[in-house]
Amino acid sequence: MTAPTDGVMSMPDGEGASAAPADRRDTTISRSLILRTALVILDRDGESGLSMRRLSEALGRDPTVLYRHVPNKGAVLDGVAELILSQLTVDSADPDWVNQLRLVAHDFRRLALAHPNAVPLLVTRPLATPLGQRPAGTLRPLEGVLALLITAGFTGVDALHIYRVLFGYLHGHILDELQEIVERPEETDHVLRLGLHRLPLAEFRHLRELAPVLASYEGAAELDRGLDLLLAGLTATLDRRH
Repeated sequence: MTAPTDGVMSMPDGEGASAAPADRRDTTISRSLILRTALVILDRDGESGLSMRRLSEALGRDPTVLYRHVPNKGAVLDGVAELILSQLTVDSADPDWVNQLRLVAHDFRRLALAHPNAVPLLVTRPLATPLGQRPAGTLRPLEGVLALLITAGFTGVDALHIYRVLFGYLHGHILDELQEIVERPEETDHVLRLGLHRLPLAEFRHLRELAPVLASYEGAAELDRGLDLLLAGLTATLDRRH
């Protein structure tokens, strides 16, 4: 999914939620519409800017109407995480499981960067709910990866461990990428740009020497470097068992 430029999130059913509050009294309220509208508010204002009151205002309805579909804000946040993760597709029939996991990783990164304010939800909300009580949309990527890896020859237990390692890495990577802010980008000296000139050279020699690398951080390339190490190790593990 590519984030539309007009502030409307494109969904599989072709519907969208306007970024600006609007009177929608002629629109049928549904859980799907509520969640899509919540995501627009979250993208714009962050989690602190999302409340049931603001959501009801954006939908042009009394809050009691919303409570018929979502019991509280927590349920809305869970639903938004499901809304995003349900767009993460896994081709479990792909014979090239290594490339498929790489595609899944980059797709997760794309979705996360399209909705940076929702990243904490993607990382924490599913974990706050027992597995069997999580929305189905949050579980489909797990089921898809398990099917992919078991078909490739891994045991179910190993497939589950691989999923956990892969998504643990993805969660850490995206949180790290979102924090890669360089100080004073107009400054040509990498040490100054990163503020490393404040650190004593004798204590932080290696960190200062790596300033050009740190200053030229590129998220997609960094993701691939980590995936190269991770997937090479997984391939070797599978090869040893055959």
